[in-house]
Order: sequence, then structure tokens, then C-alpha cells
Amino acid sequence: MKSIMIKAGMFVSGIAMACAMSVGSAGAQERDITIAVSIPAATHGWTGGVVYHAEQAEKEIEAAFPNIDVVLSTASSATAQVSALEDLSATRDLNALVILPFTSEELTGPVEQVKSKGTFIAVVDRGLTDPSIQDLYVAGDNIAVGANTARWLSDKLGGEGEIVVLRGIPTVIDDERIKGFSDVIAETNIKILDIQYANWNQDEAFTLMQDYLAKYPKIDAVWANDDDMLLGVIEAVDQAGREDIKYTLGGNGMKQVIEMVKEGNERTPISTPYPPSMIKSAIYMTAGQFAGQAPMRGSFLLDAPLITPENADQFYFPDSPF
Repeated sequence: MKSIMIKAGMFVSGIAMACAMSVGSAGAQERDITIAVSIPAATHGWTGGVVYHAEQAEKEIEAAFPNIDVVLSTASSATAQVSALEDLSATRDLNALVILPFTSEELTGPVEQVKSKGTFIAVVDRGLTDPSIQDLYVAGDNIAVGANTARWLSDKLGGEGEIVVLRGIPTVIDDERIKGFSDVIAETNIKILDIQYANWNQDEAFTLMQDYLAKYPKIDAVWANDDDMLLGVIEAVDQAGREDIKYTLGGNGMKQVIEMVKEGNERTPISTPYPPSMIKSAIYMTAGQFAGQAPMRGSFLLDAPLITPENADQFYFPDSPF
């Protein structure tokens, strides 16, 4: 499928306007439409944001289109998501499924079963192992998340220095971020002293950063890969009183980190977005497929520009849990 780079905020705003303009014609439609949305539960900050934006999309779309029923389901594990998906498929006639899979492997088969009934499939973030199943794919640009951060950091360090890196969990998402970052750093004289997994977990990142601090007497910067981990890193650095660390950077655009950027924090002056609102983009696009006379097919990659004090307001959602 064709891949198209888009900016999340601009796209959702455009779809929202189209939805609002189509309310009159939607009311005249006779066919009821059911869009199921299956996502992980709010087990950490980013997925909490996913749940928030999915709930907002559900309210807005149902208000704009009385003939569309958005059915939202959350699951705390891949097994629970498979079970919930089977229940939805068995009890409802689904016109569309928007799914952020807990894991790609375990959900591919169950989603394929839903697809076999003629259901439109929109996949968000974690792609299926068989991409041919999905009609629509919406995700962030993980390589750009790493690469754009690395370019900024290299510029600030003058292409020289010693840094440490934290990885997330062993997934394609993490692999892509690390590749984007490492490929840029490899073109400089910056040395990556250490790179280990902290599983996108704040507490594990705190412990790993403590180990880094004990092991390396001089560290110029830290890339935490993710804002949940960044908070653990910052706590460890503050407790240790290490003044050699010039920058502590993450990614994903957590509300708390965006506030640091807005305030001009010296150690965390930038971030990169990997917005949980991408679930909202996918739901809106799916609604457009059925009610907006706007056929949606293909892969849509959300851009990952640097978030700076100058543009931080565009990425700041004060009511979001993330």
C-alpha cells in the first residue's frame, strides 16, 4: 500500500471539519454503521493517552453522525484482546474494526477472521504480521523519532561526546527508533557508552540510569527513547547530583515533558512526537470511509518534527493523561 507522510494535528482537524460539514447528509442515511475500536488498556502513560483520544473520537463521531455506532473495547493483555475481539465479532455486525494490537503475532489471526466477514480493517501503530489484512494503516515515524533527536543532539554537542541510551522493549518500534538514532550518531564522533533495555518503564529506567551513573564518571547526554523512561532518568540524575550531563532527552510528547520544553528546560529543551492521538486519526479516517464519501486505503505515517518552545503549544493537550 502507498505510504503517505502527514502531520497528525492538521489531518485530524481537516477530517473533523469534513465530519461537521457532513452531518446533514449523514442523518439522511438509512444504513446503520458499527465501528469497533479495540485498544490496549491504560497500562502506562502512552496507552493512557490512546484510551483518552479514542474516547474523545467516540463522542465526537457519534455526535456528528447519528447513524454511526462506535464501540470501544480495551484489554490488558494480548489474550484478553483476542477474547474481546471474538466476542465483538460474534455479537455484532461490524462494518469496520480499528485496532491497536497488543502484539502483532497474537492478533493477526483473529483480525484476519474478522476481515473474512467483509469488515474494513484499520490497524494503528503495531502492524500485523500479514499487512495484506489491513485496509488502512496509521502509525508514527519511529525512525524519524530517533534520527531527528540524534541530529539535534549532535549539533548541540558539536559532533563529539559520550552518551548513554535506553531501549524500550524488543519490538519493531524500538528497533526502528534505535536504528534512526544510531545511524545518525555513527556519522559523528559521539560515542555511545552503553545501550540497554528498560522496557519503557519509569522505575526500570531509574534503576538502569543509576547503574549508568555508577559505571561512567562522565556522560554528556542521555537519550531515553521514551518519555516514561525519561522521567526515571531525570530522577536518577537529580538524586546523583550529576552536573556533567548536559541533556536528557526522550520522545513521544508526554504532557509533563512538553511542559518542560515550553518552560525552556535546559536539560530537556526538545522532544519528538509519537502521539497517542494517532488512534483518533485512524477512527476519523475510518468514519470518513463510511460517512464522508472519502475512501480510505493505504499507509499513513505521521511526521515526527522536533518539538521546541516555539511550537510546543501545538503538541500540548492539558486534558490528556499523557
